[in-house]
Amino acid sequence: MTDPAPVIQSLFAGLPIFMLHLGSATLAWAAALALYVWITPHREFALIREGNMAAAVSFGGAAIGLALPLAFCLAASVNVWDVLIWGSVTLILQLIAFRAVDLLIGNLSKRIEENEVAAATFLAMTKIALACLNAAAVAG
Repeated sequence: MTDPAPVIQSLFAGLPIFMLHLGSATLAWAAALALYVWITPHREFALIREGNMAAAVSFGGAAIGLALPLAFCLAASVNVWDVLIWGSVTLILQLIAFRAVDLLIGNLSKRIEENEVAAATFLAMTKIALACLNAAAVAG
């Protein structure tokens, strides 16, 4: 068996940067989700607590849609500012996706409140598709 000392030294050398990047990305993701909840007209968590599947699907799409570009940004980032800046861009794009789907199918918040899973699924898939494009653009 080989000596594990170099691996352990590498772990201790890289762990602070890892924690900084992961922590920054997680905070950016959580802050973006909080802003998303605050800005959207319906109350996602209250609806989810009531068993509203449409709200869960829609919010799950937003969570993935915000996390995916941040994950790619982490893989290609130069520093923490990359993660924070691209996290902001991601939030704006997700809000645009919400508004675009709302314009396309109409009364999106009302449909989610009324547990229309089809509308919520379309919104979630649109958010995830946009996140995939955004992630690829971030990764360069």
